[in-house]
Amino acid sequence: MTKVVAFNGSPREKGNTSILIRHMLEELEKEGIETEEVHLGGRVARGCTACMKCFEKKDGHCVYDDDCINDCIDKMVEADGIILGSPVYFTDVTAEMKALIDRAGLVAMANGDFYRRKVGVAITAVRRSGGIHTLDSMINFLLFSGMIVPGFPVLGIGKEKGDVDKDEEGIRRARDAGKTMAWLLKSLEQAEKS
Repeated sequence: MTKVVAFNGSPREKGNTSILIRHMLEELEKEGIETEEVHLGGRVARGCTACMKCFEKKDGHCVYDDDCINDCIDKMVEADGIILGSPVYFTDVTAEMKALIDRAGLVAMANGDFYRRKVGVAITAVRRSGGIHTLDSMINFLLFSGMIVPGFPVLGIGKEKGDVDKDEEGIRRARDAGKTMAWLLKSLEQAEKS
């Protein structure tokens, strides 16, 4: 069965980023795609230290095993589609999302680029500014990893928890991104069968 895993880099477990992710996952679920949301907040101990042990060991994991990153890497490897979601923190992704990008990215490079040809989408919740740069940080990881990035990224506007639900265009974009991701995943699955 086709599966998409979404990584929520927000410290707020059920905040605006999660709301956007949920709208997208609902569209994927309507198409029979299995989904999962992984909340990174409070579960990431550190960023990448560039120790390069992943290149020595080549076991598909980061040498640091005291947080959720290796579990996240396993979920990314098993998934057909990956969603990265982060609110804007000082015009960029949260520390949790940056740690996932850096550590999961280096481990993938050390182990034959195992995210290649997966479908990836980026989502951000923004109060005022920095949304495009935040999306760029996540999209650059997806593209650099060899993933297929369809259509427009998702940006929703809201300050307080739940405010993003008032952003009709942001919600529409999240739903459209879910529909497009489902279509692309099914198209790729058909192409593999041919």
